[in-house]
Amino acid sequence: MKKLLEYINSKVLIKITSLKTASVFTKIIAGVLTSKAIAIFIGAEGLALIGNLRNFVSAVQTISILGFYNGAVKYIATFKEDTIRLSRTISTIFYVGFIATILVSLLCYFNAEKINNLIFPFYSNYAYVIKIFAIVLPFYALNMFSFSIMNGFSKYKILIVINIIGQILGLSITLLLIYQRKIEGALISVVIAESLIFLITLVGIINRRSLIGLIQLKRVNFNTLKKLSSYSTMTLFSAVLLPIVAIAIRSYIIEHVSYKDAGFWEAMTRISKYYLMLVNTLMALYILPRFSEIDSAKEFRKEVFGFYKTIIPIFAIGLLVIYLLKSFIVITVFSEEFRPVEELFIWQLIGDFFKVISVVIAYQFLAKKMFWHYIVTEAFLVIITYVTSIYFIKIYGVEGAVIGHLVSYIMYFGVILLIFGSSLFGIDGDGN
Repeated sequence: MKKLLEYINSKVLIKITSLKTASVFTKIIAGVLTSKAIAIFIGAEGLALIGNLRNFVSAVQTISILGFYNGAVKYIATFKEDTIRLSRTISTIFYVGFIATILVSLLCYFNAEKINNLIFPFYSNYAYVIKIFAIVLPFYALNMFSFSIMNGFSKYKILIVINIIGQILGLSITLLLIYQRKIEGALISVVIAESLIFLITLVGIINRRSLIGLIQLKRVNFNTLKKLSSYSTMTLFSAVLLPIVAIAIRSYIIEHVSYKDAGFWEAMTRISKYYLMLVNTLMALYILPRFSEIDSAKEFRKEVFGFYKTIIPIFAIGLLVIYLLKSFIVITVFSEEFRPVEELFIWQLIGDFFKVISVVIAYQFLAKKMFWHYIVTEAFLVIITYVTSIYFIKIYGVEGAVIGHLVSYIMYFGVILLIFGSSLFGIDGDGN
């Protein structure tokens, strides 16, 4: 535990303060202001539609870049001093990603009506929004490609500045569109926001323009693609299936409960996302790199329980404070119309607690490239989340969705403990 505290005091908090805090808080503030505008000008019904579109956009964006981002950052950082290998990596990511993005864009554009019918139940007049998304999608892909290069070369300050400016630009355009065109403006802002950041990223590209010459078609390499595939598959699996499940659950609420209740669930999900951003940032900066370094069950156990003893109590207190302030939070982030969201807090907060203590351990899958363990547990989580949510929605209405969230993460935590039981509790005799 002492080592964890020393690390957090000397490195993690400094990194978060200097590299992440401004960006994370800007994102949270932008999200809160956007949610407030939606509550005032559109209402709960509109929020449900926006939630479905946002999940669809998130899944398709990940597919369009083939989940390459994390792998790209790793290998660019590894080969940044080796021109030949760097050229193979960048060229492979660029050309393969370009082909994938164009194919996805064409599929979205020419199937806009079908997609509209899937993500906008009982609505059939937003297909043009899908077509706009298809047109701007390549700019999102170029933006993520540029980000991976800057991240790989440790250009953190440029990335943070771009993210902050991008959030401010996206917020400004979103608020303007919502004010002028209400629900249509909100939907358009969802599909163009991420792509607009590319205009700002061009500044970063200019600073790394010497790398453009390394992007050559002849350098596209199958072995590089194979190395990226494990990162790609793991990223695609969760980043695509979880949003699809969210769409399915929200659509079920719309059809069997009401649009307004689906909006209430989306509101609770948004609030959860805002406070989890800080915890996820800490885990990404400390847990993943630390797990990558250690090579014994004893050290793994020490890090996990150290994190539990130091960070989890603070997180639990934070959740308690959020629960006590739930009325204030709902009114501040949304409006009086969203008062029923208060009934969802207790289940969501407890579920998020189990989610965090599970994810802390599950980071070991990524750190040690435990590919099949990751796939199987994520598949279990996706299936059980959908099944439990639908089951409890039938009994309790929209409250069943958050009860399903809690039950699914309790079960997920149980599976994680079964997998890592010997490492955590010394069942195999390793350590004390």
